[in-house]
Amino acid sequence: MTKNISHVQPADALVQNTRPRRFRVATLATVFSLFALYVAWHEVHGPAARHNDELPITQARADDASQPADAAATPTAVASSDLVKRGEYLARVGDCAACHTADKARPFAGGLPINTPVGTIVTPNITPDPDTGIGQWSDADFLRAMHEGVGKSGERLYPAFPYVEYTKVTDQDVLAIRAYLNTLTPIHYAPPSNTLKFPFNLRWLMVFWNLFNFDEGRFVPDPKQSAELNRGAYLVQGLAHCEECHTPRNFMQGLKMSSRFSGAVQAGWHAYNITPDKNSGVGNWSDDELAAYLSTGAAPGRANAAGPMAEVVTDSTQYLTREDVGSIVTYLHSVPPINGGESRPRDQWGNPAVDDVTALRGTTINAVNGAQLFIANCATCHNWTGQGVGASEPGAYPSLIHNSAVGASDANNLAMVILHGVSRTTKQADVLMPAFGTQLTDDQVAAITNYVTKQFGNPQSTVTVDQVAKLRAQQ
Repeated sequence: MTKNISHVQPADALVQNTRPRRFRVATLATVFSLFALYVAWHEVHGPAARHNDELPITQARADDASQPADAAATPTAVASSDLVKRGEYLARVGDCAACHTADKARPFAGGLPINTPVGTIVTPNITPDPDTGIGQWSDADFLRAMHEGVGKSGERLYPAFPYVEYTKVTDQDVLAIRAYLNTLTPIHYAPPSNTLKFPFNLRWLMVFWNLFNFDEGRFVPDPKQSAELNRGAYLVQGLAHCEECHTPRNFMQGLKMSSRFSGAVQAGWHAYNITPDKNSGVGNWSDDELAAYLSTGAAPGRANAAGPMAEVVTDSTQYLTREDVGSIVTYLHSVPPINGGESRPRDQWGNPAVDDVTALRGTTINAVNGAQLFIANCATCHNWTGQGVGASEPGAYPSLIHNSAVGASDANNLAMVILHGVSRTTKQADVLMPAFGTQLTDDQVAAITNYVTKQFGNPQSTVTVDQVAKLRAQQ
């Protein structure tokens, strides 16, 4: 058999064919490098455009000459009370106050530092102050920021502001939020600037991040699904932006959409898997249990909200209507289940302690002892048996048995609760657990954590002293 060589080119011909291609690639690379150097130079030596936020910039100028000078000063004249009331509710759904309030005496005035892998982002003032807030923003400016992640002056916003989800919100709902924000008391306050590492402080680079991690466009209902499920999808994927905490991230810090809602760690806290997987997620939770957790922060025998989730319940989900909570529950039960490798649900671990107190009587403690520290610091509220006090009453001290934080595959949240305590205020109860971080050393916190997981939860879940030190440092 002979080989067909009619299409084989000589080596020198191949070299000649690749030279123009290499030249074009080299030219493009050179042009891009020169452009990047120009942008870097412009950031350092160009006009001082102060961008210190992730939604509205703090020094905004009106860009619509046709707009009356006093239009922003009298927003309530054009916004009906019903629109403002709806906007307030939607702002609750989006939990806008959580990020845009660093000082409760200055609500919505921003200033909250958010630590990211590339530096610190400080949230902006979104009160209608004309100089430091969004008082001179037009509705079009606000829509563009929410839907496209672009600020008033055309600057790219960072995804700490979740425009990746907010892009799905309808124009009407966005403008209702805008109408509500316009009724707030203007607060003259300019938050500190971001402190981001080079080159991440170059906002134009967000163009490339968006190419891989952002799809602009409004929510489209699925005609095959019920109105209730579509409403839940609209809320969860949009304003409520649940994916931001409960979805792991890729190397670019974008959401890993193949693992939606499968859980992620945020500032030391584990936002658990909320897919309907029966072991790793909430597949065994009833509709009523999920609804109770969202509305009150407590589902007895399942979980009690702490850390960032306690803030979400306090500031946001407890205010949702019963219909909206039901829609969210329906949607979460419909998403694809994802198994994280757990062999047992995190709320199905543990048994009461039997003789730990008796065993300690008359015993000399010469080292750090988890059982002794637990009885001295925790048993008053949680009982030395770990069964809690108050059963399932709204103000009960929760049981450590059948408790998600104690039965989870990692002990992060349990250690964080010991370090930082719990604060959760709802219409049903004011829940407060004191922080022990100032009273206990890292090795003592580790000892209590490991005793609790071994005795009342998942015995394979432990923390080291070094891990506790890192958790203590989390903001």
